[in-house]
This record gives sequence, C-alpha cells and structure tokens, in this order.
Amino acid sequence: MTRRTEWPGSAADPGAGPGPEFAPGHTAGSDNEPDPSHEPATRAGRGRGPGPGAGFGEGAGRRSRSRSRDSGSSSSRAEKEEPRDPVEQARNICLRLLTGTPRTRKQLADALRKREIPDEAAEEVLSRFEDVGLIDDAAFAGAWVESRHHGRGLARRALVRELRTKGVDSAVIDEAVGQLDSEQEEETARELVARKLRSTRGLERDKRLRRLAGMLARKGYGEGMALRVVRRALEEEGEDTEGLDDTF
Repeated sequence: MTRRTEWPGSAADPGAGPGPEFAPGHTAGSDNEPDPSHEPATRAGRGRGPGPGAGFGEGAGRRSRSRSRDSGSSSSRAEKEEPRDPVEQARNICLRLLTGTPRTRKQLADALRKREIPDEAAEEVLSRFEDVGLIDDAAFAGAWVESRHHGRGLARRALVRELRTKGVDSAVIDEAVGQLDSEQEEETARELVARKLRSTRGLERDKRLRRLAGMLARKGYGEGMALRVVRRALEEEGEDTEGLDDTF
C-alpha cells in the first residue's frame, strides 16, 4: 500500500498546499535534493491539480513576476493607446472614426466633445485634417447624394434633410443635390412605383393611389410629382383615373 504523506500545512493549515515543484515531470535542483521518503507521495500526487493553497514556492514566484510583467506591459500599451496630450488624443480618435467611413467635420467634432477633448485641441486637429483632405464635407455630400439616390431612391428633399443632420453647410448641400435634376428624379420615382405596383394589385384604386404616392412622399418626392407618376402607372395598367383624388 502506498504510504500517504501529509503535506506541510495540508491538515494543520488548510490554506497551504504542494507547490508546483512537485508537479509531474519536475526535477528538483541539485541544491535542494528531495528526501527519498517523499518519493511515494510525489508519485501519488501525479495527475492532480494544485491544492487550494497553490501559489507558494519558486513556481508561484515566477508566476507572480510574470503577472507583474504582463500588468506592466498592459499599462504601457494603455498609455500608448491613450496619450495624455489632448491634441494627440483628438488625432487618434479622428483617425479611428475615419477608418473606412468618411465623416463630416461636425460628426467628428461631436465625437471629440463627447470624449471631453478641449475645444482648442479639437479645433487644431479638425482644421489640420481639413487642410490635408482627410475631412472634406463637399466630397462627403456629393458621394452621399449619389449613393442614397441610386441605392435608396431618395429625392432631393430627403437628401437635404439627411445632410443637414450630419452638419453639412447649406451651401455645400445645395451644390451636392444640384447634381440631381427634375428629370432624373422623376425617372427614379417611376422606377420605384413600377417595383411596388404589383404588390398593390387587388386593392381599390384610391387605396392603391394613397399607398404608392405615400411611398414616394416618404422618400422626399413632392406631392405633385408623386401623384403624376402614380396616375401614369395606374393608367398604363388599365385603371380608370377619372375623378381620382388629387390629394392623399
């Protein structure tokens, strides 16, 4: 029968336990040769995890020093990621926000204010970014109009609303939406109605008119254009539009 040896502190001191130097495969150093009487207990302890008191001995010291180094490295990385200089902080925040997604000057300014960056530092960084072309509200507005009109079918009125919420200057907005003329806008409205028309079949004529015209209105099309486009689409389907309501 294998004789079980009580570890120092395992009974009298429940908080103690065998150190990692007794883990399987560990070879003790020549300066501290183990007592042969402990050999059976060493074998018996194989395959068992450290006791509740693990954390003492040379291995624990190494782990403690390793944790200290890791903690120090984490602190160093944190200091590098979050510089104390507000200008550098503002610069890093703006660069992160601009990665892969253009933004307006106001959007970036709002983000810096939310992070409590001083106004002077924010203004310095934003102006510098404008000088080098990283912030370009005119280019942003032009790309926004192109994308949202062709992708979502939005009319000029809706595009103006969206660009205002992003803080784009009125003059810049006017120039951007000016690339859409009335003919192009009406053509897009007809395409939207054509895609939606089938889903309204079987409804009463007036209800079809309200549903289709309402869809165009939500996308920013004026009432006159919306009614004209819907009337034409219904007539092409053979609907009698005589006496059709002029409003919705």
